[in-house]
This record gives sequence, C-alpha cells and structure tokens, in this order.
Amino acid sequence: MKVTIGFRRAVTTDIQFLLALRKTSMNEHLLRAGIPLSDQYHLSRINEFFSDSHVILRDKQAVGLIKLGVLPVSLHIRQLQILPEYHRMGMGSYVIDVVKRQARKLNLPITLNVLLENPAKSLYLRHGFLVTEKNDFEYKMSWLLPEKEYKNEN
Repeated sequence: MKVTIGFRRAVTTDIQFLLALRKTSMNEHLLRAGIPLSDQYHLSRINEFFSDSHVILRDKQAVGLIKLGVLPVSLHIRQLQILPEYHRMGMGSYVIDVVKRQARKLNLPITLNVLLENPAKSLYLRHGFLVTEKNDFEYKMSWLLPEKEYKNEN
C-alpha cells in the first residue's frame, strides 16, 4: 500500500494537535536542555511565526509540523516535529528533501537550530547539513547549495 505524504497550512483549529505534538516530540529534549515545559511556553513557541507553519500529513492524517521561514539570506527551518510513532519511516528525510527543492528554487541555503541532545541532529547530518556554531543549548546548522547549483545572477 502506497503512503501519501503532503502538507497543508496550519490553522488555529490545529493548535491542540500542535500542542500535543510538541509535548510528545520535544519534552524529553527540552527537559535535558533545562528549558521550561509549561503549556504556556509550548503555546508561545507554537504561536511564534505561526504563519510559517505547515501540518505534515500522512495519508491525510496530521502527523507533524514544519515551520519554515523564508529569510533574506536563508530558508530557515524554525521547527520540524513528527509524532514519535512515525519516526524512522523516512518522513523526516522526505520533508528535508522538499525543503531542499524549495531552497534550490529560491537559490538560498537552509539554516536551522537543533538542541544539543536532540537525535534529529543525525538526520540533518545525513542530509549534508554542517554544524556552523554551538552554544550552551543548541547547534546552529546549515546546508549550502552545491557550487554548481548557484544561479548566475548576471
């Protein structure tokens, strides 16, 4: 049976799903980083840049979130969360590949931040992201277009 993965823009009626998703997918990593775990904190992160939020669908069922900001200098993955029961099924890789296609269209690198103890870092490394900075809480990572892919602006 073929699985269909898609996206739709998040709407306010998704907030309860997004809260449950965030708690399920992030609490463990946030706790290790010493970051607050209150619903208020989670909701503030959900509502921040809400217009950049897209629900990830598997066979039309909500299973995750990609929050993608188009900045002047990069395509920034603000958040990528997938329900744990859908981990290791290729969905994260699929989403990263979609973001890479968009980055190529826009001729922009991709940037993101990932908590130090978050195993998603290995997903990003497998997809060619490099650690560019590290602080007490997170890695800053980026994926650059291969030189031959940069569009000539002349």
